[in-house]
Amino acid sequence: MKAVFGLAGLDQVQEIVYSAALEAPALDAPELAEHLQLPVAQVRDALEVLLDLRMVRRSHAEPDRLVAVDPVVGLQNLLAREHEQLLARQQQISASQSMVLRMLADRDTSVASAATEGVQRLDGIDAVQQRLERFSQEARWTVETFMPGGAQSVAALEAARENDARVMARGVTIRTVGLDSVRGHEGTLAYARWLTDRGSEFRTVDALPPRMVLVDRGAALVPIDPEDSRKGAMYLTEPGMVASLVALFEQVWDVATPFGSDRRPDGDGLSAQEKALLVLIAQGHTDESAASKLFISARTARRTMAAIMERLGARSRFEAGVKAAQLGWL
Repeated sequence: MKAVFGLAGLDQVQEIVYSAALEAPALDAPELAEHLQLPVAQVRDALEVLLDLRMVRRSHAEPDRLVAVDPVVGLQNLLAREHEQLLARQQQISASQSMVLRMLADRDTSVASAATEGVQRLDGIDAVQQRLERFSQEARWTVETFMPGGAQSVAALEAARENDARVMARGVTIRTVGLDSVRGHEGTLAYARWLTDRGSEFRTVDALPPRMVLVDRGAALVPIDPEDSRKGAMYLTEPGMVASLVALFEQVWDVATPFGSDRRPDGDGLSAQEKALLVLIAQGHTDESAASKLFISARTARRTMAAIMERLGARSRFEAGVKAAQLGWL
C-alpha cells in the first residue's frame, strides 16, 4: 500500500495515519495520535492533507470526526486529482503558447523579411523545407518537435523518416510530441516505434501548440500562421525567444505520455528488471540513480519506464505504479 500511495506524494506520517484510520475507524485524532505515539498536531495536519486529497471524509454520524475512505476509492480520487492537475498544467501551457505567439507577432511587425536581430521570415513551404534540410545537416545534439495535426500522411512520414535517419546516424537525439489520436493510426504508430527503437523518444498529449522545431536549443522554426503552415515560418536564433520556446517544449514534454518500443501483452507482467525499476522510481529515485542501482544506463532506464507506461496505458509514472499494483505486478 505504501509504495502505491507514495507515488502520489504522501509522506510517511500521512501514509501511517491513513493506514491507522483505515484499520481503526472509531478512533478520533487524539486517539490516533496516542495509538501511533505521535503528536496530536502532527496527526491533525496529516488528516487535513488526507481530507484535501479525498483519502478521508467527514463521518456522517459524527461530522467532527474523519474516517478513511476505501483504498480503491482513495486511489480513484488520487487519479482524478492528478488528472485535474494535468488539465490545469495544460491550460498554463496554452497560455504560455499564446504569449509566445503574441510576442512573435509583435516582433514580426517591426522586422523585415531579411534576417534582423535573430529573426528571419521564410515565405512559402519551399523556403521552410530548405531550412529543415539544413537543420538535418547541422544538428549536433538534439532536434525537438511538436507534431500537431493528428495522423500524418504517407509522404510526410517518409520524408520525416529520411531526414531523421540522417540526423540520428550522427548521434543526434530526436524528441517528438504528437497528439494522442496518432496512437490509433498505424502509419504514424510505425514511425513512432521506428524512432524509439533507435534511441529517440516520442510522446503524445491531448492537445498541442502549433508546429515547432527546435535544433540544439539554439534555433527554432515556428509557423507565420498557425492555421496555414504553407504560408511559411519564422526562423529564430535570438537567445531570449528560443529560451522561451525551449521552456514551452519542456512544459508540454513533462505532461505528455511516453511511447514505449516494448509492447508485450499486459498479461506477461513485469520482468525482474522492470519490477525493480518501477519500485525504485516509486521510492523517489531519479532515472539516473535508479539506473546506477540496477547497473544499466540512464537511457535504458528511461526507455524501460516509457515501455512500462505504454503497456499499461498510463499517462504518468504515478498511474503506472497504481495500475501495476492493481494487476498484481508489484
